Amino acid sequence: MIRHAAAVAVVMLLSPAWLVAQSTTLTITTASANVHKAPGIGSPVIGQAARGTVLPVTRELGSWVKVLWPAAADSVGYVHVSWGTIAHRATSEATRASTIAPARAPEPALSAAAAASADSARPVEPPAAMRPVYVTPASHGLGLGARMGASPTGFGVTARGWHRNRLGIQLDVSRYAQTSLTTSHVTAMQVEPSLLYSLPDRVTDYLWLRPYVGSGATLRRSSNSATPGGVSVSESDFGFQTFGGGEMTFAGAPQFALSADLGYHWYRTPAAGFDGGGFGLSLLGHWYVK
Repeated sequence: MIRHAAAVAVVMLLSPAWLVAQSTTLTITTASANVHKAPGIGSPVIGQAARGTVLPVTRELGSWVKVLWPAAADSVGYVHVSWGTIAHRATSEATRASTIAPARAPEPALSAAAAASADSARPVEPPAAMRPVYVTPASHGLGLGARMGASPTGFGVTARGWHRNRLGIQLDVSRYAQTSLTTSHVTAMQVEPSLLYSLPDRVTDYLWLRPYVGSGATLRRSSNSATPGGVSVSESDFGFQTFGGGEMTFAGAPQFALSADLGYHWYRTPAAGFDGGGFGLSLLGHWYVK
């Protein structure tokens, strides 16, 4: 009796109805949507999908989705998510099988020519290499990390947050140090809150590049140590900054983003012989926790 019950349980567990997969689709909600050859506004348009069209999604790539598009040479296309609504639903293998190859009643015998014509009219199931592979990247909402600046050289911590992948805020806290030809030494602690705006991004199966521009304030506390035996002067000042750069995320590490930006700072020169702002390059790394 126990062995019989165990056998029934094994059969139920191995039944196709218990094998559940996730199906993702994009339903076009605008009057029409352009289907692009690559995930970018500047890429060629290979077709258009009318309102109400349901497209099977094979991969989600930030603000773009990769869909099955039989008219393309490789049977895939890319559509911006703002042109439709994404739906995720769980479907069993049995349901998918019945959808792909529904059961039909026995057909009468046909001639060879009629059978060949009927076979050519039947839809051909795509090969395994072209079947949907559902991959949802980690969302970039709030990231924490470190930064390194040049001209002058300094290190610090940084936090960055995005709202709907378009507007962002950033807070950097850094420490810089410089030594002049007169052997005086200046150290500065900077706090820089900024607002970011994301430009149209570029997404591939392996890389997500999000360019951005930003601007904000610079709150700095500097300490000027003169020659030995001299005096040390500390003072605070206020400045502005503006910058532009890009954030790169790789498919192998979807939660980590590496950024590089070039900016210009306006603030008062801390002491004679020291740089009081100008152009500077910064490298930032953020680990997105949500």
